[in-house]
Amino acid sequence: MCGIVGAVAERNVVQILLEGLKRLEYRGYDSSGVALINGNVLNVIRRTGKVKELSDAIDHQSDSGIALGTTGIAHTRWATHGGVTEANAHPHVSEQRFAVVHNGIIENHKALRDSLSASGYHFASDTDTETIAHTVAQLRKSSASLLEAVLKAVPTFHGAYGTVIIDKEDASTMVVARSGSPLVIGLGIGENFIASDQMALLPVTRRFIFLEEGDVAEITRTSIVIIDATGTQVERPIVESNVEHDAGDKAGYRHYMLKEIYEQPAVIRNTLQGRVSPEGIADDVFGEGSDAIFAKTQHIKIIACGTSYHAGMTAKYWLEAYAGVSCDVEIASEFRYRKSVVKPNSLLVTISQSGETADTLAALKLAKECGYMSSLAICNVDGSSLVRESSLSFMTKAGAEIGVASTKAFTTQLAGFLMLVLAIGKHHNMPAQLEQHILQALVELPNKLDETLTLANEIDELAEEFSDKEHSLFLGRGDQYPIAMEGALKLKEISYIHAEAYASGELKHGPLALIDADMPVIVVAPNNELLEKLKSNVEEVRARGGIMYVFADKDAHFESDETMRVVNVPHCMESIAPIVYTLPLQLLSYYVALIKGTDVDQPRNLAKSVTVE
Repeated sequence: MCGIVGAVAERNVVQILLEGLKRLEYRGYDSSGVALINGNVLNVIRRTGKVKELSDAIDHQSDSGIALGTTGIAHTRWATHGGVTEANAHPHVSEQRFAVVHNGIIENHKALRDSLSASGYHFASDTDTETIAHTVAQLRKSSASLLEAVLKAVPTFHGAYGTVIIDKEDASTMVVARSGSPLVIGLGIGENFIASDQMALLPVTRRFIFLEEGDVAEITRTSIVIIDATGTQVERPIVESNVEHDAGDKAGYRHYMLKEIYEQPAVIRNTLQGRVSPEGIADDVFGEGSDAIFAKTQHIKIIACGTSYHAGMTAKYWLEAYAGVSCDVEIASEFRYRKSVVKPNSLLVTISQSGETADTLAALKLAKECGYMSSLAICNVDGSSLVRESSLSFMTKAGAEIGVASTKAFTTQLAGFLMLVLAIGKHHNMPAQLEQHILQALVELPNKLDETLTLANEIDELAEEFSDKEHSLFLGRGDQYPIAMEGALKLKEISYIHAEAYASGELKHGPLALIDADMPVIVVAPNNELLEKLKSNVEEVRARGGIMYVFADKDAHFESDETMRVVNVPHCMESIAPIVYTLPLQLLSYYVALIKGTDVDQPRNLAKSVTVE
């Protein structure tokens, strides 16, 4: 979702801003723009579409000096208020002097707009963001500095925002404010930067300051002043980043998503390395003091959104079946708006690839007030808000995931949950034989994923049968039900085929009404204790003329015929089957999307990191 980049330097910053925007393209957006201060002139260039459209426009105007500036801000917008138009693209301007970029939503924008309009301010867009520009411009008239004006403006804004403001009359300064939407300061030599994601700034710095909730900061070439939510000037720690990221390298693959699917054996090895061996898991894998917390844990509450929610649902099966600990899972956006009861000695587990998912962060903050014993974040981004605000953390080590449809982040989350099962299970009388089974399964997992990826050509051919399909059903039982849900999500995300998932036993309770030859039914069928029940569900579909695509253990004895296409998945141990069976479903969604001709890496209307409600 929306990306921010800003810079204040002695050199022309336009290429720094453009490169930063390109590195944030994976987050999802529909328009982009830059504002540059050159002397005492403020120039704004905005375009709908991809960043390349903006870059081409800047190249076209570079000879005129419009695309020059030592201070500048840039933005990729994912539309919330107002349609996808150049007028609604950021940055927004007031009095041809102040320029603003903004992530998040100003919830009281209507009241602010009415008040500002009554004061004579003209609105050129339909956005909530323009109210920030005009509010700061109005307050600057009675303030000694831009920083003072922003400090006065912040209490008038209700909602979530990360915003950056520049003033052509103070060309060496940026002022930023954070409430709910992440911002990170990048430190250079004689120059400084701001971004919504450290990834945007890796070409120019590895030294970062992560702003905290409620911070307002003044950034110049040589100084950083941070004011916290109480109005006190504070120092925030400088973090040296070792994040590796090259958003321009698909490593020969056609799309980032396909590259990331094929990276899963390697990233799972990274996730397990130094943490898992045949003898057990390493001490404090989940953070210092985690062992003592797990010893007291009697219940686990998992909160997440989207793909991460499916990881949590899978973990519920494992935690209750293997570790013997009760667990429930909830969508973050639902949890935060209902009254709930906290069970004694409950551990809260939040999951997010980015660590900046707005609803999950808000749920964590609410949970802290509700009496949870402790909190654990399972995340892919070290230093993210979710990690910093949780008592314990587990880094999945998936590496940068550029495709909007999550793949390797999901499977590394599942690997982390199996480690959590082991870490908690040893305090709840997990049988030694079961512990060894899971350890051995984890050790074997990367090789099993390598084997599974050899099915790609077969799945590519099968996908051709979806070329004229508009709807589909996914079925799974037990811990494969959330995997069916994840498979359905992937198909709808990138191919735009309507897809639903059901627990197989629910088929006769309504969904059977949908079955016909135009409704493909995708089934995940490992060879486990529920296999015979699943076969009965398959026969229910067959009897009603449905066409099935069954991903089955080679020992499950399914055979292809005119109504059923069977893909034999390598046999694996039961505990890792949900991870293994995820890969064929990812490949299916990818190849169907190719046939449908959709934008695989940046599907319409979606954003990688959802930083608004």
